[in-house]
Parts: sequence; C-alpha cells; structure tokens
Amino acid sequence: MHVPDGFISAPVSVAAGVVAATGVAVSLRGARRELDERAAPLAGLVAAFIFAVQMLNFPVASGTSGHLLGGTLAAVLVGPFTAVLCMSVVLLMQGVFFADGGLTALGVNITVMGITTTLVGYGLFKVLVAALPRTRRSVSGAAFVGALVSVPAAACVFTLIYAVGGTTDVALAKVAGAMIGVHVLIGIGEALITAATVSSVLAVRPDLVHGARGLARTLELRDGALPTASAAPTAPAAPTASSTTQA
Repeated sequence: MHVPDGFISAPVSVAAGVVAATGVAVSLRGARRELDERAAPLAGLVAAFIFAVQMLNFPVASGTSGHLLGGTLAAVLVGPFTAVLCMSVVLLMQGVFFADGGLTALGVNITVMGITTTLVGYGLFKVLVAALPRTRRSVSGAAFVGALVSVPAAACVFTLIYAVGGTTDVALAKVAGAMIGVHVLIGIGEALITAATVSSVLAVRPDLVHGARGLARTLELRDGALPTASAAPTAPAAPTASSTTQA
C-alpha cells in the first residue's frame, strides 16, 4: 500500500501532507497523557517491531503479497495517539532508508496507513470492548476485529485519494476492486498477527496493554511469612480449697 512518488498529483499530496501533519501534531499532545515510565519504552519496542514485521511479506492471492500495517496493534498496546507517532516514524524511516513509499507521498502514506488504520481499528476496538465482558479474550477478540476492518478501510481511503488526484491511466473501478479486494485478504493476516501479539503481551504483562487498562487488577505485594503461632494466655488457676492449720 506504500504510495510511490508521482502516483498522486502534487495538490492532493500537499493536502494529504497537511492532514498528516495535523494528525501528528494532535498526537504529540495526546501522547503526553498516554506515555509514562512504563509505556514509553514499550512505544519504542512497538515501533521497532512494526518496522521489522512490515519487511516480511506473506502471500495473498494471484501472485500478490501483503504485510502487517500495524496501526491497530500499536493503538491497542500503547494508545491511539502514540500509535500515530509510531506509525509516522516507521513510514518516514522506510521512505528515507529503503525507498519504500515516496517522500513526496509521505503525507498520503501517513494518512492512509498511519492515521486511518489507527482511528478505524482502535475506534472499533473500543466499541467492542465496551460491549463485551471485561476479559482478556474479549480484548484479543476486539483487537482482531479492529485490525481486520482497519486494512480495507485504509484501502478505501486510498481509493478516494486516487479518485481525486490519481495520475495514472488505470480506471478507478479497477483500482478500487484490486485494492479493496486484496486488502480484505491482507486484513485477515493483519488480524491474526495483531490478536496473537496482544494475547502474548496480555499473558505476561497485562498492565502494559493500553487497551486493557482497568481489566487487570493491580498487583499487591504481601508478606509471605505465615503468622507464627503464639501461646494463648492461660487463665489463672482457680484457687483450690486448702485445709487451714490451727495453732
């Protein structure tokens, strides 16, 4: 889904850049409420994980392949604002160092893969978590559905951008059919990876999962020493009758 240079007209690319810059600016402010001494290191790990996993493609159909986008995964783990920042950094690094997506189309890529996947996936996740019982399985299942829907949603947004500013001779109907159809299948892989990752983190450190806050109880440290048995105070012996001596 990485858009190359020249695929979208300059005015539309600039407009998408404004949308992306606004989203990043809002996320910078919102991330202050999400990041703490525990979440900040995790945000770096999430960005590195998404960067690495996006390099791995899995076959889809008809000779095409797909890879993880990661917006929903990042949002569930570290929060939606921080997720937008993580995705923006990943897309910037891919464009600069690997030419994966054009630099002039960076705004389009952030809008489509960073902002859209995060908003749609996490929004649906929150709706499902609120409706389902508060269990770990519910969190993983909601993450699965959010990730599943977020990928074709991003493909739809790209199709709209192409309809406004596409520069190729490919018909819009053909682009829409190819993008949405393939990304529905890619969404299944995205959902499986997202659910598996969220489940793994929930199993070991549920307190680190942003989307599960309020689910896990705070751990309480208790003294492991058992109370020592102490001898119960004995009642004074009842006075016994004694014979008196007579002088």
